[in-house]
Amino acid sequence: MKKTVFSMLALVLSITLILSACGKGNEENNPNNAGTTNTESGPVQMTFFAPQGKAAWEDNSYTKHVEEKFNVKIKWDLAPADALTDRRQLLLASGDYPEVFLEGKFTHTDLLTYGKQGVFLPLNDLIEKHAPNIKAMMEKKPYFKEAITATDGNIYALPRLNECYHCTFSQKFWMNKEWLDKVGLPVPKTTDELYTVLKAFKEQDPNGNGKADEIPLTGAPNKNVWNGNIDAYLMNSFIYNDNSKYLILKDGKVEFAANQEAWKQGLVYMNKLYKEGLIDPASFTQNDQAVGQLGNREGDEIVGSITTALVSYLVNPYDGKETRHKHWVIVPPLKGPDGVQLAGASQGIGDFQFALTNKASEAQQIAAIKIMDYAFGEEGALMSEYGTVEGFGWKKAEDGEKNIDGKAAKYSFFGIPEADPDLIRNDSWSLMGPKDLSKEFRDLFAVGQDPLAADGYETRLAQATNAYAPYSPAEIYPSGVFILPDDMDAASQLTTSIQDYVTSNMAQFIIGSKNIEKDWDAYVKGFDGLNLAKYLEIYGNAIKKE
Repeated sequence: MKKTVFSMLALVLSITLILSACGKGNEENNPNNAGTTNTESGPVQMTFFAPQGKAAWEDNSYTKHVEEKFNVKIKWDLAPADALTDRRQLLLASGDYPEVFLEGKFTHTDLLTYGKQGVFLPLNDLIEKHAPNIKAMMEKKPYFKEAITATDGNIYALPRLNECYHCTFSQKFWMNKEWLDKVGLPVPKTTDELYTVLKAFKEQDPNGNGKADEIPLTGAPNKNVWNGNIDAYLMNSFIYNDNSKYLILKDGKVEFAANQEAWKQGLVYMNKLYKEGLIDPASFTQNDQAVGQLGNREGDEIVGSITTALVSYLVNPYDGKETRHKHWVIVPPLKGPDGVQLAGASQGIGDFQFALTNKASEAQQIAAIKIMDYAFGEEGALMSEYGTVEGFGWKKAEDGEKNIDGKAAKYSFFGIPEADPDLIRNDSWSLMGPKDLSKEFRDLFAVGQDPLAADGYETRLAQATNAYAPYSPAEIYPSGVFILPDDMDAASQLTTSIQDYVTSNMAQFIIGSKNIEKDWDAYVKGFDGLNLAKYLEIYGNAIKKE
């Protein structure tokens, strides 16, 4: 009897161990099973890494919308926005990372590093099979496909496609038309005409207060004011200046701008302006608050022109009661002494947001890429960026409402009742995650048609951009490229050292602490010590097509 009982117990124990082992094996094969349950009929559960919002993302109406639409349940792993990069690095280093990075702010180097390690999954097949909107965007905008495809042919992450009205040609110059009228001069078209205008601003008391308090031209470091550095605009009348890596693309070959004779002549011109008191010395140090105080000060206006993407840094175009901004006009690219007349251009690709890790099961991969693809379609982009409720964050455009090109608009922000100022909106993901913010999508929305009205600032910026577009270089070095893996460390070091060398010497040449004629050769020679040849080789290899 005892023998029989023991035999039965042994049989039960064996079956239990077998079932337990099978369960354990399934969990190990599916890295997502940590604390979650999932059935064929239930939602796909996965964790998204993202920055903290003002409200809980799990309660967000767009979150609930995509969960229902794609039969998923999202768990959130959040980090403070100002510590997001540090937090995701800790997660990746510890191995305790989620299935999905929704907003990872990854660089090209990050993608190659984690792609090579197998931590980030290639998205090529997922896009081909499950992401028709992303696939269509890659076909419609080849630069988008090139920007997201790594050197090994894989796509490891997705960015936002952001073609804002004024971003493509953002190295702009704005001028005080009221002062031009006072001194009897037209908007300048050449560098010589600009010199004449700035001299008149300085010497002819255009603000009429009897004081020599006029600042003919001001600016600010690029880190403080978007393209506020004066060379971002002025150098393009002598040689192309991308205001970043100082690279020129000619017939597919990469050249360096900041050691050429034309660059020297640009410095000579700016030094002349500075020596004659036509450039504000604060242009090399001041921040955005200081610029705003100059432009919006009470009493007499003291600024005649400014280099920046947005005139709103200087004067306030949003307040309907303010009128000072109305007499500020855009100055198109100037023709230099050798006929050079270029506009600094860029593309709408920045950091990479979305990446899938090797902890994602097949079901999670498919669900995640479908959610991303949804935001590259019109409905998903609309709801992801502006909200799920029509009449709250957006509405259908009414008859007569027009887009940035004066054509009938499809959507509008006008006429929507103002929300409680204390209300924390929680109906969209806003600027989080990859999505379509292309020009075509933006052109669906109504904007104010009067560029000088408080609601027409976008129209004003678009018209200013249109004045720059004809002067775009025939070839532009891509804003973002994948450096070959073996070159990544060298590229990082060389890029930083060369950028610092160019900007520091440029300031010294312009203000005169270095003599251009005497010190130019030594400056050019200094690039040898910085290994400029390797720098050009690296960036040349990055755009070579196999």
